[in-house]
Amino acid sequence: MENPVIKKVGYIYDDVFLLHEMPEGHPESKERLLVISKAVRTSSISSKLIHLKPRKADRGDILKVHTSAYFDKIMKFTGYFDADTYVSGGSAEAALFAAGAVIEAIAECKQGRINRAFCAVRPPGHHAEADRAMGFCIFNNVAIGARYAQSAGYKKIFIIDFDVHHGNGTQHIFEEDDTVFYFSTHQYPHYPGTGADSEKGKGKGKGFTYNIPMPYGAEDKDFFTAYHDVLPALVSNFKPDIILVSAGYDLHAKDPLAGLKVTNEGIRNILRGILSCAKDVPCIFSLEGGYNLTALSESVLITLEELLYFK
Repeated sequence: MENPVIKKVGYIYDDVFLLHEMPEGHPESKERLLVISKAVRTSSISSKLIHLKPRKADRGDILKVHTSAYFDKIMKFTGYFDADTYVSGGSAEAALFAAGAVIEAIAECKQGRINRAFCAVRPPGHHAEADRAMGFCIFNNVAIGARYAQSAGYKKIFIIDFDVHHGNGTQHIFEEDDTVFYFSTHQYPHYPGTGADSEKGKGKGKGFTYNIPMPYGAEDKDFFTAYHDVLPALVSNFKPDIILVSAGYDLHAKDPLAGLKVTNEGIRNILRGILSCAKDVPCIFSLEGGYNLTALSESVLITLEELLYFK
């Protein structure tokens, strides 16, 4: 007999994210969201999710994290911002809704309508610095969400990032802040070159950044240790009011852009490690990387299953 649904889980998606057009062959294509949408729509769990639409983040939301000069530039810019990051005519609109999806999920949690959420968004966010786009990312969706959460009354934010690439933007935005804890596992050394275990924050934020660099070929057991033996104590000591997750599925063994060996079961165990820490607080996931379409859609379904059923 199937487990009863025990959590109210929001699923946030909109076709606006398809406006972010990539050049031919770019890995961060709209096909990523199309395969996720189809997988969710045709799954047995679709009817158990609370389907929500994103709001559009406004200038004030973005400027809690990004500089005004950068915001103004992105509103007018098209072309390659850097070697990896392409901005099309529809990208700024998509990026405002991507950040707004995380904001909407937090607002729904605050109202008590949901207690967990998955935001199927693009462009991704965790490489975006305060003053520049990089690594496929335009606005830092989770960082913007964290500042919105604080304005909504969630004072202490714990951010977890399991993308294969280190979330340099998120770390740098909060590295001097003791109200936001940033925890990351990632392949190292690998793009963007940050995320050594010696990086622990600065000033009053020292001790509120925790990196676990993983070597090429790291596999399920390495991530099990990180998410079941290390993470719970960090969360327990910090006592967050909400947990935000940068969910990058490019750590999967089938992903073409990296060299980790995490299986579907390994991803399920990462999810269970995170959710075991989030029993009493809202937990919101926002899509980051993941470039093998089959592995990506399977991983998102695993995530949604765990959000629904993990106690």
